[in-house]
Amino acid sequence: MLEILILAAGKGTRMRSDLPKVLHKLAGKPLLGHVVDTAHALGAAQTCVVYGFGGEAVPQAMADDKLTFVLQAEQHGTGHAVKQALPKLADDGVTLVLYGDVPLTHTATLQPLVEAAQAGQLGLLTVNLAHPDGYGRIVRENGKVVRIVEHKDATAAERAISEVNTGILAVATRHLKRWINELKNDNAQGEYYLTDIIALAVRDGVAVDTHQPAYEWEVLGVNSKAQLAELERIHQNEIAQALLNDGVTLLDPARLDVRGILRCGRDVVIDVNCVFEGRVELGDGVQVGANCVLRNVTVAAATRIDAFTLIDDAAIGEANRLGPFSRIRPGTTLARDVHVGNFVEIKNSQIDDGSKINHLSYVGDTTMGKRVNIGAGTITCNYDGANKHRTVIEDDVFVGSATQLVAPVTVGKGATLGAGTTLTKDAPAGELTLARAKQLTLSGWKRPLKQKKEA
Repeated sequence: MLEILILAAGKGTRMRSDLPKVLHKLAGKPLLGHVVDTAHALGAAQTCVVYGFGGEAVPQAMADDKLTFVLQAEQHGTGHAVKQALPKLADDGVTLVLYGDVPLTHTATLQPLVEAAQAGQLGLLTVNLAHPDGYGRIVRENGKVVRIVEHKDATAAERAISEVNTGILAVATRHLKRWINELKNDNAQGEYYLTDIIALAVRDGVAVDTHQPAYEWEVLGVNSKAQLAELERIHQNEIAQALLNDGVTLLDPARLDVRGILRCGRDVVIDVNCVFEGRVELGDGVQVGANCVLRNVTVAAATRIDAFTLIDDAAIGEANRLGPFSRIRPGTTLARDVHVGNFVEIKNSQIDDGSKINHLSYVGDTTMGKRVNIGAGTITCNYDGANKHRTVIEDDVFVGSATQLVAPVTVGKGATLGAGTTLTKDAPAGELTLARAKQLTLSGWKRPLKQKKEA
């Protein structure tokens, strides 16, 4: 049985934030969330998170992830953190130790450590660094690991070692419990180091089996906003490369942000500076213009989304044309061959096949039929100051420019509304309806003059 222990109690002083370090977001998800996803992918029977700084903020933020939480009220080192969680771990299992601020470790990198622990060894993840300052060094004798020495406790010869400890390890839980209780804090930090169990494993004849990640950045932690930004770019590049390998055309892979899950069909084209949040699905042949934001959206095949369009919690059908500068708000469904043009906002509305809203309009809480044409500057007045009301526009309606439809109101099939109409009653099918004030010209009227300010 595999149980995973995630150490996430640190304050992260260099983050200069009141938010616990592990809750800072990478690709739209807390750092800790990435590590939890890795734990779930490995099939852990239990994932236990040791938290401390920020009080209950961490358990509250991660409440939906089926985790076990253990409080480390005072921080006295990694060994002390592990000790807080020992009562939660089963004696007959294997424990993998991860860190809440190291978000990008691949499951394929961790699997050999787990297998080593299941075979009775201690699986340890190490990495060779050109500049290992600050890291614990791996001390070997005759090629075998004998101990780890922290940088502050290392001699000059030990500091010359380039192989360093990542802190990530897996071992039989019964061993871990015994060794943790033997740890001492007689070191430069006055802390209980988890790394000291390596020497105890060697003493007890438990072989230390080391593995290294495919990429150095898999074991990089976040201690500052600069490091967070660095990992963000690394992670986004990994996402971009995966999309390119799947056949997606990215006009500049360095200018893409995926903050959730992006699924793409064949021949999808994405321009620069687009942001995808939550779960987004793009069908075959979809084109997304520059500087668009899509959040929790499905877009069917052959739809074109022009620049600076925002789509949020909506379903977009086939062969639609959106933008530029369109905003599609939650609850909206666009059927097929719908055109939504520049500076058009649609909210909680269902637009059927072939309808067009091309310029400078607001459509809210509306059911619109097929082949409707909405003139520029048209709005549905859906809010009376207290409640929302619905507008129904049936098939083949033509709405002239600068029209206001005061809901609740229905426009019958094939009706025409003259430009400038303020519609407060239902418009009959097949008829022209006008509602305008009488035009007047006032002779002799003068514009007000700007008054001079007194000195």
